[in-house]
Order: sequence, then structure tokens, then C-alpha cells
Amino acid sequence: MEVAIVGMGSVPCRPLSPDCSYKELVFEAAVKAYNDCGINPRKDVDTFITCAEDYNEGTSIFDEYTPDQLGAVLKPMHTLTQDGLSGIIAACLQIKTGHFDIAVVEAHAKSSNILTPDGIAMCALDPIWQRPLNLNPYFIAGLEYDLFLSGNGATRLGCAEVVVKNRRNGLKNPYGCYGADLTIDSVLSTKPVSYPLLSGEISQPADGAFVFVLAAKKVASSLSKKPIEIKGLGWMEGSPNLDTRNWFFPTYVEKAAKMAYEQAGIKNPRKELDFAEIDDTFSYKELQHLEALGIATEGEGVNLLKEGVTYPEGEFPVNPSGGSLGMGHLYEATGLMRLFVACLQLRKEAGSFQLKKAEKALVHSWRGLPTQSTACLVLSTERS
Repeated sequence: MEVAIVGMGSVPCRPLSPDCSYKELVFEAAVKAYNDCGINPRKDVDTFITCAEDYNEGTSIFDEYTPDQLGAVLKPMHTLTQDGLSGIIAACLQIKTGHFDIAVVEAHAKSSNILTPDGIAMCALDPIWQRPLNLNPYFIAGLEYDLFLSGNGATRLGCAEVVVKNRRNGLKNPYGCYGADLTIDSVLSTKPVSYPLLSGEISQPADGAFVFVLAAKKVASSLSKKPIEIKGLGWMEGSPNLDTRNWFFPTYVEKAAKMAYEQAGIKNPRKELDFAEIDDTFSYKELQHLEALGIATEGEGVNLLKEGVTYPEGEFPVNPSGGSLGMGHLYEATGLMRLFVACLQLRKEAGSFQLKKAEKALVHSWRGLPTQSTACLVLSTERS
């Protein structure tokens, strides 16, 4: 049974949102999503999913804190402590059982409320051997970045250009908040964080909320004139421990992408897809993920960037929205942020950052440090 995205709503990213609570953010995004496809959540929706991490929310058993604003009271609902794309996949799997026709997925971030983000990330490290070292969690990215540079021919200049590209793309995207016209030198002159990682190469936290309505194909056409079919989905968990993982290549991303491509019948993603919205939490991650996702061969990512292939006007645009570097990092909501801007492209509603060709897309997410948790979706508006 095929599944389609029939409605979506968002609250644009902001560095601060002192004028509203996370509940108000979610409510606003939900109302927009329901109006987008003309449904009544209390009558029409069969199942709800929210993606949240108790540590980030500052509240235990967070399942209890979103049903009201989603219209999900007394309805089937569960929370995933995962990125929002994993929530989309969970909703798809529920619909594919044949027991549900319409599902709603929500993820949000009030990053400005989190006073000790590094301390929270530390709680995900091994409590016996790693946490007592009291290292800033960015040391993980620094080690991986250094290996990436030494292993495949990428350079710090190339990684800095990712920042320049994405933040410049973000200037055209009204849903983001970190667009800027930078130079490579200005990126490389920012403060060191964990060699060779610089502060200018790290996506910055933002507040926002995203809600999606998914439907079985048999009802999708009655809910939306622009349904977006989910052709393939893939997910994977790598090693939770730093001492047992593959530091040289994100095989977990490669496996998730292969799963999604196989379902969608994609054999050559760079030729068969029109664009991609992929993880760029750190500058090097975009290049690393290009290779793991099969869009670039080993060591080719930086050359594609230099040749302009991954720019909005290039042969295969990557993060034309600005990605996390240009829009912001929203913890569990980051994947839904990527999905939202990809759907805008596919619906030809991206306005100032609309691509000329946008019918098939890849959306990818990584949950962030210190995890090896990832998810991929292949989307299409081509009618089958």
C-alpha cells in the first residue's frame, strides 16, 4: 500500500521565540497542516506520532504533552525519541498495515529553552569510560572530521565552501533564520571548537515546529490536489558506542539509502533524482553524506561542489533551502524541516528558492551527536 503526504504546516525557524510556548508552536503548525488538506483531526485521523527527547524537553514521559494541541486526545498516539523522519517512516509502516488510513506526525524544537545542550549530549555517552572524561561532545565531530580530511582528499577549504553555499542559499528561504553572505575566509577565521572543526562550521540551534498529514493512496487524492508519494524509505542504527563504530565511513547512512533506493527502484540517484535535502549539521557532513548516499563517489563530493553541481543552478542541487547551516538545527524536528522544504519544491511552492526541475527528491536526516541514527525518504510527484 503506497503512502502520500497530503498536508503540512510549519512555524518558520527562529533563534528565539520568547512570545510563545512549544505548545503554541505545535498548535500553529497543526492548524496549518489540517487546513492544508481539509481534515478534522478528531474525526479523520487514525493515529498520531510525535518525535521528542525527554532530556531536551525537560519533561519526563513527554507523550502526555502534545495530544491537546494536535487534536489527538483519546486517539492512538506514541512518541519516538528519534528524528522526525523516523516518525514519518513509523507512520508509513502503520498505514501499510492496512489498519490506518490517515496519520499525523509532529516534531518541534524550543532550542532556546535548553540551557545546557552539551551537558544533555554528554548523557548519551558511555557513563563508565567516556562521560567521566568531561569532554565537550563536539570532540566526536572533530575526530570524525579529521579522519574525513585525511581519508578521501577533502580539504578544509572545500568544507568551508559548503557553509558559504548553504548559508547563501538560506538568504532566499523565508522559513530559515541563518542565511548570510559569507566568504570562505570568514568561515575559516571563526573560533576553533574541536580541531579541525570551527564554530562557523556548526549549524546553530533554532526554534520551530512541523506537522505532516500522511494518507493511504486510496484516500490521498480526495484530500489533496498535490499529494507527494513516498516511494522509498530507509532507516538504520549504527553503533551506540564510540569504541565500536566505524569512524572512517558512515555505513549506516549507506545502508539506509540503499533500502530506500531499492523500494523506489532507484539505481542511479544522481541521474534519477532532481535534488536532495541532506544532513549538514557540520560542514564536512554534507560532503560525507553525499558519498554515503551514493550521490558522489568516494572523494568526489568536494569536486562536485567546486564544479557547481550541488548549487541551486547546478545539475544536482543539494540543500537549496540552506540546510541546517542556513535554516537552523532543530533537534528532533530537523528531519521534518528538511522534508517541509523538499515538499515545497515538489509542490512548486518554494517561491524565491524554487528549483527549475523538482519532481523527485531525496530527504535524509542524521539525529546528531553522538548517535549513528539515520533515515532516508525518496519522494515523487510523478503519477504512477
